[in-house]
Amino acid sequence: MAPLWPPRRDILMTVIFGIVVFTMPIWLQPFGAAYPDLMQRFAIYGIFAIGFNILFGLTGYLSFGHAAFLGVGSYTAVWSFKLLSLNIIPAIICSTLMAGVFAVVIGYVSLRRSGIYFSILTLAFAQMCYNLAYSVLTPITNGETGLRVLRDDPRIIDAMFGSTAVAVPRAEIFGIAITGMTGFWACAVCLMIAFYVALRITRSPFGMMLRGIKSNQTRMSYVGVNTRPYTLVAFIISGMYAGLAGGLLAIVDPLAGAERMQWTASGEVVLMTILGGAGTLLGPFVGAVIIKYFENIFSSLGDATLADAFSFLPPSVEHLVVTIVSPFVGEGWHLTLGVLFMIVVIFLPGGLVEGFRRIGRLFRSRER
Repeated sequence: MAPLWPPRRDILMTVIFGIVVFTMPIWLQPFGAAYPDLMQRFAIYGIFAIGFNILFGLTGYLSFGHAAFLGVGSYTAVWSFKLLSLNIIPAIICSTLMAGVFAVVIGYVSLRRSGIYFSILTLAFAQMCYNLAYSVLTPITNGETGLRVLRDDPRIIDAMFGSTAVAVPRAEIFGIAITGMTGFWACAVCLMIAFYVALRITRSPFGMMLRGIKSNQTRMSYVGVNTRPYTLVAFIISGMYAGLAGGLLAIVDPLAGAERMQWTASGEVVLMTILGGAGTLLGPFVGAVIIKYFENIFSSLGDATLADAFSFLPPSVEHLVVTIVSPFVGEGWHLTLGVLFMIVVIFLPGGLVEGFRRIGRLFRSRER
């Protein structure tokens, strides 16, 4: 069994990670990313990637359908606001549990196969969920318009306490509206809890079993270990993380749409995990921050911004530099991300976290 009290190294890692997360409004300021909406997305997609890493990073099972759980979490959170209460606690619990239920069904079927066949099955399930949400289940999902919270929703729990009369229905916790920086702090707390749970799972005998499955599942089967229950539990936990992330997306923006279930969202979390470092604890969060930063900051850069940035150069050199750099920013930010991803895959198969470790080892060797 895992020790009841985590080792000192794990406590130190959790504390450092907490400092990094809760000081984001400070250290992101020089990068132009210290505004609430973007920091919320850093935290939410960090949770999504950390959960995906439990399946892919520890067991080696590559899912192309995790966006289905993200969408299920969002829809469930909005229905929680509509039927139960605007308080975020029931929404978080319901979205996480509902995603877990879907993960049981999808995982039970998909895990009958492995490798590329497992990946294709999860992709097929995700596309089925997307099409159902977009067309067939319109009474539940509101189709392409999206599901949102309305003033005349029943909100049973709020009605019991006489608090249904609100001018603008917004997610709250004990009367505090989840907007702006309050929304970021709520997401940051959830991120810290998600990170600590992932840390304990990784360090536990269950986590060691998952790593054994990734290393050589066939050998484990030959020695009499039934690996399927372990992979199913990992799939369910990973799906619940995605459901939590989807619920938080609906909390900071009370609108759930089918686009969150598209295959591109599933591919995005794969990129996040590989870019940061699959199988590492910090890598998925690092990858999520980088991709969301590129998506929101690099995509907003234009020729005028570049001209201001390089205005210290002589005019002819400035024009040349802007001409070279401009295809990599603005609408071309995917090109920059693609180049970065190629560099990581070719030269740092372990992701950016592995690169940081190599740099750390290099400095330590020089000190000796």
